[in-house]
Amino acid sequence: MILDTTQTVPLTLWDDGSIRVKGTRLLIDMIVGAHNRGECPEEIFESFPSEVYTVADIYSIIGYYLQNKSKIDNYLVKREKEAEKIWKKIESDPKYQSRVNELKEYRKNTRD
Repeated sequence: MILDTTQTVPLTLWDDGSIRVKGTRLLIDMIVGAHNRGECPEEIFESFPSEVYTVADIYSIIGYYLQNKSKIDNYLVKREKEAEKIWKKIESDPKYQSRVNELKEYRKNTRD
């Protein structure tokens, strides 16, 4: 018997710096987040049935995460900070604020 000591992890790095499941738009963030919330690989697979090819792919991605935990956790923190910066920019936009106020007013008027 020959033991295969290499394993392919179905992840790819996009030009924008995001890590995604190879051949899809699914971010590693989503899989790691589900894993960290306590979801098992089968549950994670069921959440993204059209994005991931097999349950084994989920196990492989989680294994990669666990072997590279500090590096991936740093990547996730960086992405979260970038997202916060984008949200602050969006929320400070006068057009956004105006639209939010319009929707609040509409909602208030439809309740009465």
